[in-house]
Amino acid sequence: MKARRTLVALGLAALLPIGAQAQTVLKASDTHPAGYPTVVAVEMMGKKLEAATNGRIKMQMFPGAVLGQEKEAVEQTQLGAIQIARISLGVVGPVVPEVNVFNMPFVFRDIAHMRKVIDGAVGDELLAKVTASPARLVALGWMDGGSRSLYTKKPVRTPADLKGQKIRMMGNPLFVDTMNAMGGNGISMGYGEVFSALQTGVIDGAENNPPSMFTSNHYSTGAKYYTQTNHLIIPEILVMSKVAFDKLSPADQALVKKLGREAQMDQRVLWDKSVEEYSAKLKAAGVEFINIDNKPFYEATAPVRAKYGANYTDLLKKIEAVK
Repeated sequence: MKARRTLVALGLAALLPIGAQAQTVLKASDTHPAGYPTVVAVEMMGKKLEAATNGRIKMQMFPGAVLGQEKEAVEQTQLGAIQIARISLGVVGPVVPEVNVFNMPFVFRDIAHMRKVIDGAVGDELLAKVTASPARLVALGWMDGGSRSLYTKKPVRTPADLKGQKIRMMGNPLFVDTMNAMGGNGISMGYGEVFSALQTGVIDGAENNPPSMFTSNHYSTGAKYYTQTNHLIIPEILVMSKVAFDKLSPADQALVKKLGREAQMDQRVLWDKSVEEYSAKLKAAGVEFINIDNKPFYEATAPVRAKYGANYTDLLKKIEAVK
């Protein structure tokens, strides 16, 4: 009984059948809904973990923010009450400033470039920095967070086309500055407000990836043009509570890290399929996808990279050198 109480106190739900080895159940959290690529990839990781340990370690997934929104989920993960979490870099940035380099506009040439960066030495270096930081998180892998492009009520092909248009951005001065540099008027606004703001004309457009544009129903507000600027390509991160990780044997730690990297690759396949499916749904609903030369937008945002990237010049050089 004492052993059971100790394991529960560590935040690891444990079952101790008589004469059998303890079973550890890892709680995994995600703010995305059930069926979303990040959720499914972590569920797949859990099944592999259970198979590899003959049921000794299991994973229980809690999607849709049922264990709390991201800030609360991260705090619970740091304490060990949640063991695995998929989180955005926004909550990691204050502790590991280097990850903020990924938030800058056009830091990646395209999605393929971003994937080569996170799969290689730069990605490994930043995961190691997160793990070594005071954040009390062990970084297991990266996840695709999508490539963000513009959707508007009028077609946009050049920065001049954005003049006077109010475009919703995520609430970070860097992102607002990015839109202003691209030619529009960046408006910081909560995600839940975007639908009614588009409907009522408070804003003229927003920016996101195709799955988000479709599932949020933003395409039904008259925002019928999707201009593929790909101005922000921001990966997300899969972490484990250091409290929970430190309680695992070295062999189990190595297994979790290996499966975390596999989850990175599994999620990528699921994400690409999702983008393809939702792009087709948007086109069927009358949304016009506009392919552009994004060089003018890249050049227009150079001052933003200079301002926010001043502390990360070495990292920026490494990213640019990845071919």
